[in-house]
Amino acid sequence: MDALLYDRRLRRSDDTITALHLQLSHARFQGGLEALVLVDDVGALVAGSGAWPVCEELAAFAPLLADESALVHEEARRVTDEMRPSVVLLPFSIDGSNVLLAARGSLNAHTAPVLSNAISGCKRILQTPS
Repeated sequence: MDALLYDRRLRRSDDTITALHLQLSHARFQGGLEALVLVDDVGALVAGSGAWPVCEELAAFAPLLADESALVHEEARRVTDEMRPSVVLLPFSIDGSNVLLAARGSLNAHTAPVLSNAISGCKRILQTPS
């Protein structure tokens, strides 16, 4: 069995935030990403993996990167223009709440399935049981 997969299955938590962090950390490692964050629709960091200042910046700017019409200040536009080439945003919904998975780093063909799996994991962790 792959050591990374085995380790991920052992490292679980009943605490929601810890479970999200473990999920994002695994995906960040698999994708070779600098940072991976889950943010709400106003840019509040729900969970992240990577250097904390990078996660905070990515979370704060993710909604602005997703909706350019929200950019009213020239400085914010400059920052988002610099960030855009190395960031991918994937919006999705959990129990009716809109969230964004934002990844920063070297994005390649391998990144898409890794991020898709991360979204599935976040949904599994956060969705209210029926």
